[in-house]
Amino acid sequence: MPRISDLTPLGVASLALLAEEPMHPYEMYQLLMARHEDRLVKVRPGTLYHAVDRLEDNGLVEATGTEREGNRPERTLYRITDAGKDALDDRLRAMLSTPVNEYPLFPHAIAEAHHLPAADVMELLEERVVALAADLDFLLRAEAVVTAKGLDRKYWIDISYQQAMRKTEIAWIRGLLEELGNGHLPWDESLAAPPELSNKPKESLGKRS
Repeated sequence: MPRISDLTPLGVASLALLAEEPMHPYEMYQLLMARHEDRLVKVRPGTLYHAVDRLEDNGLVEATGTEREGNRPERTLYRITDAGKDALDDRLRAMLSTPVNEYPLFPHAIAEAHHLPAADVMELLEERVVALAADLDFLLRAEAVVTAKGLDRKYWIDISYQQAMRKTEIAWIRGLLEELGNGHLPWDESLAAPPELSNKPKESLGKRS
């Protein structure tokens, strides 16, 4: 059995789907897209098939047979094994309890933003706020849809988490924009160049002979 740390996000998503009921990989892909879980994990049909194959090799899922719809080719159905259920539970416990630095791009970009003029940084951050606001609007509409369907909140708490993260980032960026705009955060002043190191040998403190 693989280490739980070897279970990828797509592997977790695949096991979680098969914990609901047996499915074939294409059905799994369709369901992930219908639930907009591609916002949480990178998923393509090819990578999903590969993930399921790897889970099968590790004994976490097993084939239960094939099915055919119309003129479509036969598709293999998979179900989660007992080992797969244990691996899913263990991985979820680790993911929930242990913070991991996932090296997101935005903090890196902010750390290096001083290389750009303040006007450019402000314009780019304004663009980011617009994109984040649109994303937040999508999440609010998604909440309205699942609420109207009466879906138990435990199944979509990720939506409220993503909303909180978008709101926090928008507020932080707007605060930074205000500081840049009113000059409270000096930006474009030139930095003093560090002194150059001399390659000349140090002279002796004593008198030369």
